[in-house]
Amino acid sequence: MPEKAATGAPRTVTLSEHESKRYLSGQGVAVPREALAFSPDQAVTEARRLGYPVALKASGAAYAHKTELGLVELSLKSDREVEDACARLMARAPGLSEFLVQEMVGGRRELITGLIRDPHYGPAVMLGLGGVQAEALGDVVFRVAPLSEDDALDMMDELRGGKLLDDFRGEPAVDRAALARLLVALGEIGLKDPRVAEIDLNPVKLPQGRPLAVDALVVLQD
Repeated sequence: MPEKAATGAPRTVTLSEHESKRYLSGQGVAVPREALAFSPDQAVTEARRLGYPVALKASGAAYAHKTELGLVELSLKSDREVEDACARLMARAPGLSEFLVQEMVGGRRELITGLIRDPHYGPAVMLGLGGVQAEALGDVVFRVAPLSEDDALDMMDELRGGKLLDDFRGEPAVDRAALARLLVALGEIGLKDPRVAEIDLNPVKLPQGRPLAVDALVVLQD
């Protein structure tokens, strides 16, 4: 961990998306199949291995907010599309030399989940509707860890748009038990690892109704 600043204030480090997912997958959080690539040719090789279609993202801790910077390319279906997407990302982020190639994940509904460390109450788990549109919707609930599965199920019921977790416009009902386990796991991470200052899973997609953290950010503090 980095050293403390001269003022004695805690220093933080933000893990890259890939590093965040590796950390979280070891704690029971489901993430998509993905691979790092360090050139367009390697990105093509990894895309073939994962199977088209794929998503391509700029990788590295400097690119924590990739969507806002135009550093995410979705639904790439061929070697040529991956090569062209690499060129676009490098044009938008001069000096970019690391790509994240990820399997495309289906489902139209998105959630946001995560963890914050409140200075008074400790780790608190968050659940909201909308994924990348969560700020606009403002439909978010919190629980202080530790959570039971019943606590997590109550969080789902407290969402104003909670009915969207049921069968909706051809999308299967969300596996509430699986989502509850994810929320409980986030609380457990916050309790057992005091380095974790923040976890942001956004979006969480719901293929076949089961939560999958398509993007992830973990912030550690000393």
